[in-house]
Amino acid sequence: MARCRAAIAATLLAGLSAAPFTTARAQAEHPPYNAADVAFMTGMIAHHAQAVLMANWAPTHGAGEGVRGLCARIAVGQTDEIATMQRWLRERHEPVPDADASHMHDMGTGHPGMAPTPTLMPGMLTPEQLSELDGARGREFDRLFLLYMIQHHQGALTMVSQLFDAPGALMDDMVFKFASDISADQTQEIDRMGRMLAAIPAN
Repeated sequence: MARCRAAIAATLLAGLSAAPFTTARAQAEHPPYNAADVAFMTGMIAHHAQAVLMANWAPTHGAGEGVRGLCARIAVGQTDEIATMQRWLRERHEPVPDADASHMHDMGTGHPGMAPTPTLMPGMLTPEQLSELDGARGREFDRLFLLYMIQHHQGALTMVSQLFDAPGALMDDMVFKFASDISADQTQEIDRMGRMLAAIPAN
């Protein structure tokens, strides 16, 4: 009987010591994160996907050299960032939205691969704005692209600001750095696009 009680006690102690170890190991693998972090990464995939869709129109819509160069950088940079965000979600066993925004021309709302939502995320173009941009050519495409991409980038900055205001968010260094980089990069691009827009002749 004594040996039996000792065995039971040893089993209980082993279980008690294993639980903190498992928790510590999980925290070491992935820093703490919360629903706001997940919502930001998920939403920004859709946000970036629309920007890539717009940028990829430049070669077929007669964009000028300067706008073409800008669009190429946006398409490459934000495609890479989409992959980073998808990987972050996947590694944490969170739902990973599709990044194919081709259907967003008609839908315009929600996350790619998900049901449409009643409200656009900050800065995202409406279906009407996307159709207007898709129908433009040459200098008019350049003007609308810059105008709408400034709007789009400003929306991304709003999303970053909302994340920084969310209680308990940004404990994961990767999310903090990613959001900070988006803020810095898109602020610079807004300034650059503003100068490009001002340089387009009125007629």
